[in-house]
Amino acid sequence: MTAPSTPIIYVRLHSRIKMKLGVTLKIRHVAHVLTDPPGLEDKVLEAELMQTEKKDGSLLLVDVLQIINRIQKIVPGATIETLGSSHTLVELIPHDRPPSKSLFVLVWLLLFFGSALTIMNFHADVNMKEVHIRIVEMLTGYRDENPYLFQTAYSIGIGFGMAVFFNHLFKKKWNDEPTPLEVEMYLYQQNVDQYAVNEEYERIKKEHAHSGQK
Repeated sequence: MTAPSTPIIYVRLHSRIKMKLGVTLKIRHVAHVLTDPPGLEDKVLEAELMQTEKKDGSLLLVDVLQIINRIQKIVPGATIETLGSSHTLVELIPHDRPPSKSLFVLVWLLLFFGSALTIMNFHADVNMKEVHIRIVEMLTGYRDENPYLFQTAYSIGIGFGMAVFFNHLFKKKWNDEPTPLEVEMYLYQQNVDQYAVNEEYERIKKEHAHSGQK
């Protein structure tokens, strides 16, 4: 009679997730799980990790060791294989808030006038008006002190060029490539997450050292 094989559980943690504050955190929220035999998946995924509370703050760190410890309790003797990241950063959202229209309008106005002033200051620094006058003079042979037609075309070109560069026109994208702004936001978010993870590990280390001294 052959002995039953040891269950194998593969775990891959998400890098970052969002959850409402007060929801019970389960393994299915923070990780992908595959099991051999497959019948164990639901049991592992529905295992509870903790109850999120206000004292946890806005960011909560879930380490892979917590996942392994929890799985070992519900599936004793299982072989656990971890893949990818060793932690998940959980962003706790207090409650759903509808977007503020007044705040949207305020931010839009700030960005609009800020961008306009930046472009105008740049043009003033490089004396763009004189450049336009010289270009029109070279093309037509006549000097026009106010080349409005050329300046209008130039202004439209700036807007079109920015739309192409940022790969966006309102909600429409020209192609599936990420925009420069999206890439910068992604890198910024990665740096913020890494900083939050390091700070959380430092806090846990200090708590363990403090508890060991008692």
